[in-house]
Amino acid sequence: MESPAIQEGIRNQRSSTRERILGALTLCLIFTAGASFSWTYLTDVEQPLPEAQVAAAEIPQQKHLTTEVFSDISLKAKSAIMVDETTDTVLYELNPDVQLPLASLTKVPLVLVVKEALAADTIITMPRGMAQFSAGTRWKLADIIDFTLAISSNQGANVLAATANDAIHAAFPDAPKDTATLWRMNELARELGLDHTYFLNANGLDDSPTQSGTYGSARDMATLFAYAAATTPGTFAATTRQSFLIESVDGARATAINTDEALPSIPGMVMGKTGYTDLAGGNLAVVFNESGHRIVAVVLGSTQTGRFDDMKKLVALSPEAIAQEK
Repeated sequence: MESPAIQEGIRNQRSSTRERILGALTLCLIFTAGASFSWTYLTDVEQPLPEAQVAAAEIPQQKHLTTEVFSDISLKAKSAIMVDETTDTVLYELNPDVQLPLASLTKVPLVLVVKEALAADTIITMPRGMAQFSAGTRWKLADIIDFTLAISSNQGANVLAATANDAIHAAFPDAPKDTATLWRMNELARELGLDHTYFLNANGLDDSPTQSGTYGSARDMATLFAYAAATTPGTFAATTRQSFLIESVDGARATAINTDEALPSIPGMVMGKTGYTDLAGGNLAVVFNESGHRIVAVVLGSTQTGRFDDMKKLVALSPEAIAQEK
């Protein structure tokens, strides 16, 4: 039988052994838990959930026509695009994402936000200094919109922006009080995803010899015009007429002559808008129907007369392009 001293030593040795075993087991458990956490974390990061994969797969990809239809076309424009909205196919493009001055294409988003804010029966009293209207005469909102769009009136644009400003500020209290209309135009561009577009004024005129009042891309304008034609087509119906007469509440009359010289050559016209300034050159955007398809075409940075020739060339090739879509 061991002495008490030996027995005490054995007990101490056994206790030390148990502590080492427990320590090893604890380290093992910690390692295992850490490895499990690391594997779970890495799995979550590196392997997207099925829902994320499905969502990514559902992002629409715009198709591009790959034929020789436009191989011989020559445009004066710096940038252009033609899109088949029915099939979401780009039929033709030339530097479509270059940011360029928009000139009076700006009047389309202006009209969109004005119509959004003002009641259809709004009556506008003309201020002094209007070239086409006597001061104090009263006109229906729709008539001033039609006239402004057709003849590309900068004064008309200014009157529309001023008339809608308070109503827009009331609807959007965060908008600057004195420039709510302009603020809303920029907000609309943001909402539509027009990444290359912004407005410094509401009429599109150049702000200085080196600074345009508005900028955007041909692709952005195609998106904007397609949106306008789809959501409020009646608002822009006057842009499809070569000339028309409007009459005020007081009996005064004014004749509008459309600035779009390409209009007779565009079948199935839905809407259009011209634009020209020294910095912008000649711009033109149109929406038309061809062979059962809704087409939008934009030319930017052409010449004053070249924009019409450029558009005619694109429109003339649209039936063949549609026929060759896959």
